[in-house]
Amino acid sequence: MSENKPTPLYTRIYNIVRQVPTGKVVAYGQIAHMLGSCSARQVGYAMSALKESKEMLDVPWQRVINSQGRCSSFGGGIGTSMQTQLLLQEGIRFNDSGRVTDPAHWWIEKPF
Repeated sequence: MSENKPTPLYTRIYNIVRQVPTGKVVAYGQIAHMLGSCSARQVGYAMSALKESKEMLDVPWQRVINSQGRCSSFGGGIGTSMQTQLLLQEGIRFNDSGRVTDPAHWWIEKPF
């Protein structure tokens, strides 16, 4: 891992993600909306940047999913299967289409 410092925006994103409790998920766009100064895509970039940062150790990146309730590929080497496994270990359940649809699993009201 490199010693790259996160940008101020990424730090703000990571601070929100750190607040998502175990057993809950949040969508990229929901985080962007909370910040009011970035897009869902920028939140995705911030999550992807974790693979090159010591921040990954304390940011529960696996709890951030897309607005369809699905896991998205996380950077170059960490894919949806790792994210899915981590969420399953937290008690998150997916439907047959691979979506988190149970409102009880969403930190904020589900976006779809």
